[in-house]
Amino acid sequence: MPQQRVVLKNCEVIDPERIESYLAKDGFKALAKARQEMTPEQITNEIKASGLRGRGGAGFPCGIKWEGARTAPGDIKYVICNADEGEVGTFKDRYILEKDPFTLVEGILIAGHAIGAKQGYIYLRAEYHHLLQHLQSTIDQVTQRGFLNGFKLEIREGAGAYICGEESALMDSIEGKRGEARYRPPFPTTSGLWGKPTIINNVETLMNIPPIILNGAAWFSQMGTERSKGTKVFSVSGDVEKPGVYEMALGSPLRELVEDLAGAKNIKMVQIGGATGRVLPAEKLDTPLAFEAVLGAGAVTVYNRSRDVIDIVHRTMEFLAEESCGKCTPCRQGTEVMAEVLAKFAKNEGSLKELQNLADLSSAMMLASMCGLGQAAPNAVMDSLQYFRGEYEKRVAS
Repeated sequence: MPQQRVVLKNCEVIDPERIESYLAKDGFKALAKARQEMTPEQITNEIKASGLRGRGGAGFPCGIKWEGARTAPGDIKYVICNADEGEVGTFKDRYILEKDPFTLVEGILIAGHAIGAKQGYIYLRAEYHHLLQHLQSTIDQVTQRGFLNGFKLEIREGAGAYICGEESALMDSIEGKRGEARYRPPFPTTSGLWGKPTIINNVETLMNIPPIILNGAAWFSQMGTERSKGTKVFSVSGDVEKPGVYEMALGSPLRELVEDLAGAKNIKMVQIGGATGRVLPAEKLDTPLAFEAVLGAGAVTVYNRSRDVIDIVHRTMEFLAEESCGKCTPCRQGTEVMAEVLAKFAKNEGSLKELQNLADLSSAMMLASMCGLGQAAPNAVMDSLQYFRGEYEKRVAS
């Protein structure tokens, strides 16, 4: 199946340095339609009707989030674009920022109009510092053309912490605090940045907004599956001939992405969604890429049959233990213990009892951790125990 480009339609087509190039491709027509022909309620209803769900990994319905912020009391509200993209194996948002920053800004402005916000932030990953001037130039050009219309858009650079990709830790970081997950409720839509109603959408989610407003919810919802509307952008890397950024209709088989588009061969397993994502063996390549099956933030890492499953899972858990914010015990200590146990298996010093301990600890972390990091950290462990248990059993000390 060929790619279906909605989010990436302007990438490699327009000149990302010149707003004139974007205007020639119907740039800011969606913003004009939203401001001149639609009420904030109509905009929110259109996004709800489209079925757009967040593309950052959690998959929360975008329109419901916007409606919550729009109807929340208060004159001060905020829009945040999450451009932290710290998940292992993801680089799609970087590509979008490099190749089509104008659509992103247009999406932010429509979001601001929909919820009644006059202030927005782009939270830029620290490692993407080289894009700071590029994005500022984009904002400057949009400002000079008068499209901001009283809206103030600023860039905030991240602190280099993986946890700040989590929305509540991200808000703490913008406020000048150490990035840590917040207790919920209250949710950001009622009490977010500085205690004010706030919506947080990632780069790819906001890129879908202008085409939905311009073409209508019915046009968007005809793509994808019943529960997963539209397309998804994937960052494909690992043991593939053609690593890169691809966009496909949701519901497409994993096989079409990794074999047909990326040219992977002799596949042993695929990790979908980064360090906290799911692991699928080669026999599961026909699994659909959809919220109801397996998806995540869009990172797809392919491993061929020369790779050691336990080594991969061990290094993944070491990373998560390092990046845990430490606020809650299940994640802080659970990731450390898991890394220690996996290290024993990597050295052929594991035991059958420790396999059960890994499973029990995984269940506890999924239930008791505060945020998505701790809740999803055991995914690779649980999936590898399910599909590659024999490799663990071979490492049991004799």
